[in-house]
Amino acid sequence: MKPRLIIFDNDGVLVDSEPTAHRVLSDYLTELGFPFTLEESYRYFLGNAARTVHTVVADRYGGTLPADFTARCHERVFTAFREGLDAVQGASTVLTELRRRGIPYCLASSSDHAWIDLTLDRSGLRPLLPPDVVFSAQDVGGIGKPAPDLFLHAATTLGVHPRDCLVIEDSPNGVRAANAAGMPVLGYTALTPAGRLIEATSLIPHLTTLLDHLDPPSR
Repeated sequence: MKPRLIIFDNDGVLVDSEPTAHRVLSDYLTELGFPFTLEESYRYFLGNAARTVHTVVADRYGGTLPADFTARCHERVFTAFREGLDAVQGASTVLTELRRRGIPYCLASSSDHAWIDLTLDRSGLRPLLPPDVVFSAQDVGGIGKPAPDLFLHAATTLGVHPRDCLVIEDSPNGVRAANAAGMPVLGYTALTPAGRLIEATSLIPHLTTLLDHLDPPSR
């Protein structure tokens, strides 16, 4: 495989933010009287837009969350992120090796830029992901995955045809977005069971396994 652009999701793929974010989310929902375990938070909300939380709470409990729920939840998550956040194991190695091979890459996340910036800064990945290769759903009018808009915007901005891209995703919605964009996609199974990512082109259990899917560097 010889992609001209590799597009990474952020949370759970490059930055190990999902355990913290979902712990805060499940604790906050439980505090409000809508109990969710950490595992249930992953199952219902991983890779979904913030509005999904309101929908699931309404369907499961017949309840309504406060109007400022999303803003308050983000405040709590940001506070937790500032206390410490790690890159996913192998993320720095993979990005550094792609640079060495001259393979362009970028980040495309449904999160807003403030969230992305904080996670990159706190995880130490910012030097490998400057602002010109970081894309948010904010850049396409807030339209997140599973719509293909974000991936297509990243490819167009960097001048690469969709079929020449390779997406790395860990959520069903991310995989669906890549497929809708006409891009091959590797499903990263560190947090998401492989059975939920069966629509991916292939699956990888570790981030560094990505390198095994690429053509060897020229000598």
